[in-house]
Amino acid sequence: MSAVASPPPSLEARIHGLLPALSPAQARIAAEVLRDPAAVAGSTIGQLAARCGTSLPSVTRFCLALGLSGYAELRLTLAAESGRTSLSWERGTGSEVGPDDSLDDVLRTLLRADTRALEDTVASLDVDALGRAVRAISDARRIDLYAVAGSAAVAEDLRLRLHRIGRGASTWSDVHTALASSALLGTSDVAIGISHSGETLEVLEPVTRAGRQGATTVAITNYPRSPLARVADIVLVTAARDVTFRTGGLAGRHAQMIVLDALYLGVAQRDYPLAEQAFDATADAVADHRQRS
Repeated sequence: MSAVASPPPSLEARIHGLLPALSPAQARIAAEVLRDPAAVAGSTIGQLAARCGTSLPSVTRFCLALGLSGYAELRLTLAAESGRTSLSWERGTGSEVGPDDSLDDVLRTLLRADTRALEDTVASLDVDALGRAVRAISDARRIDLYAVAGSAAVAEDLRLRLHRIGRGASTWSDVHTALASSALLGTSDVAIGISHSGETLEVLEPVTRAGRQGATTVAITNYPRSPLARVADIVLVTAARDVTFRTGGLAGRHAQMIVLDALYLGVAQRDYPLAEQAFDATADAVADHRQRS
């Protein structure tokens, strides 16, 4: 049976992923596109440049940064995507929680934000890169995971999952121990850095050192042009958006989890009999420690 292709990532997701790397002029264009995509779709390149206080070449460079051929393709894509909703992207994402919102409103906002993050992450994920990461992890002598704060909890979850199927891994959230561990990696090893922003030095430094030692390095980040993405051999990009009081790693946690779940299941598939045997053995080991009614 042939695999069903994922839909392409939305233009909105691509814009949010590139925001930190855009020039000030391009960032103004991005803000205008996000604010009113339908209006931009109906504007000439000159009208958009004037509204954003920038030049025609800046608009063209913005389009190229998104992987588009030029402004004509931007207009066509915007018209198609904004036509599927009567709301602007900015208003339609439900990314803001106000002080007077009911708990029901808060739950619906979270549901919309998390659902959108998961859908956009799956759509934008480079499946070839995911496959290369799975093979590297499956064949690795050692697996190091570097993450701090909210991303550290996600990294620890992956460590435990890999352990259940007989793939030992280590999680390092202290930069000193992370650097010490990375210094001992080699060409048979894998180093995975998890950082929503891709700018966390405590993650960036050990991943960089691991790469210098010859280890295969994997970055999991929300921003494909971030420093972490630039130093990694394999980049897996999430597509989460901030919600009030859930910024950075908190906003990206569910998106990170679906990427790490895919890595874990891919590794398990590569050596299914041994993974199944290890999983059953670990389940039996703790079976007597559950209180049954």
